[in-house]
Amino acid sequence: MMRPPPTMRAPPMYRPRGPMMMGGGWGGMRGAVGAASMQPQPPPRYHHQPQFVPHLPFDPVLCEPVFPRVNEPADETTLNATLLKRHAELTPTPADQAALLSLVQKVQSVLDNLVVAPPPGWDVIIEEVRQVGSHKKGTICAGHGVADMVVVLKILPTVEAVNQLGRKVCEEVQAADPRDVIHMQMNDGGCEISDPQTTVNLMITTAPANLRQLDKELHLDYKPMVQAMAAIRHTRWFDENATHSSIKVLVRLLKDLRARFPGLEPLNPWILDLVAHYCIMNNPTHQPLGLAPAYKRVLQILSAGFFLPGSVGILDPCEAGNVRVHTALTLEQQDQVCYTSQTLLRVLAQGGLKKVVGLDPDSTITETLSVWNHNVVVSPSVKAYEPPPPPPPKKKLLSKSERVAKNNLNRLRNINRRRARSFQDS
Repeated sequence: MMRPPPTMRAPPMYRPRGPMMMGGGWGGMRGAVGAASMQPQPPPRYHHQPQFVPHLPFDPVLCEPVFPRVNEPADETTLNATLLKRHAELTPTPADQAALLSLVQKVQSVLDNLVVAPPPGWDVIIEEVRQVGSHKKGTICAGHGVADMVVVLKILPTVEAVNQLGRKVCEEVQAADPRDVIHMQMNDGGCEISDPQTTVNLMITTAPANLRQLDKELHLDYKPMVQAMAAIRHTRWFDENATHSSIKVLVRLLKDLRARFPGLEPLNPWILDLVAHYCIMNNPTHQPLGLAPAYKRVLQILSAGFFLPGSVGILDPCEAGNVRVHTALTLEQQDQVCYTSQTLLRVLAQGGLKKVVGLDPDSTITETLSVWNHNVVVSPSVKAYEPPPPPPPKKKLLSKSERVAKNNLNRLRNINRRRARSFQDS
């Protein structure tokens, strides 16, 4: 059989791929394989993780346009007057504020001089000094005469350097006014400069570029220094966004509420600042909410699960990556805040205004039964979260010599069993 001329042969890429018998035509077995490959294949299977969609718990203020009120709003004059009276008790006296401000100014002046003109041979180089915390924000409570300041060093902070800085500040303040009795005490994050009435807490940190060079054996702990840098961001945000006076009043009231009821202890000052700002400024009217409805709103959203897993909560405005502030709490703490707020809200609705606000304090109302209006019994909410059982203990890994000894023991036991069987058979 003559082979067809080259011009009559089809190019390889256009050769027919139809089903043919083995060895038939130019396709042969390759044609059958090609036909199988042209059949429609099922789509590839991808294992997609379900997307997390946070939910917004029920908020009476945000839902009011959708769920209009049936009755007129309750008169909140009494609640507002009670809150203002309690706030007056929580506000430090002018004498206490003046004493704390005086010590802050003295310490600030000494640190500023060390930044601008350090003495010869001074090794503790300071980059900047910032006032942070409740005193700077204007939310400090009576009986808490402590002001916080962050000192950012250019060097890696050691215990010796912090001790040297604290003693230098004490000496300069004492030299400026010999009548002052100043002493210094070291703590985990820095040192404290105190007089008989007030205290300035110096939170020591270093530039962010130096944090990776820290040595656990030589320098201060990493965590307090990161917290000091976060305190600077928190104070800057509060100064820029929480200028309304009602926010500062509500922060003081929430701090007092947290101090009196152990179930609210997981809420740190930064969370309280954000909750107060949210409840006053975040509403459909875009106008600041009154103090009384904002105070009730705090308990309402916390009772509805605002800080429970799956809730949208509040995004931390000072952190990157959409971090929700309540994720810093454990699951048990989130549940604790929720059921404590539920009990307080029920007591508040049944006439326990002074008990909740603090004019007639009683911290047991969240733990025991209480009777209101002569016939209404409020029972404390119980926890819903149960921790998972502990994992079973892991089996101890045997060393090589222990494994050999175990195998020899098993082998000896098997030999003894065979001998016993053969003896019984005989």
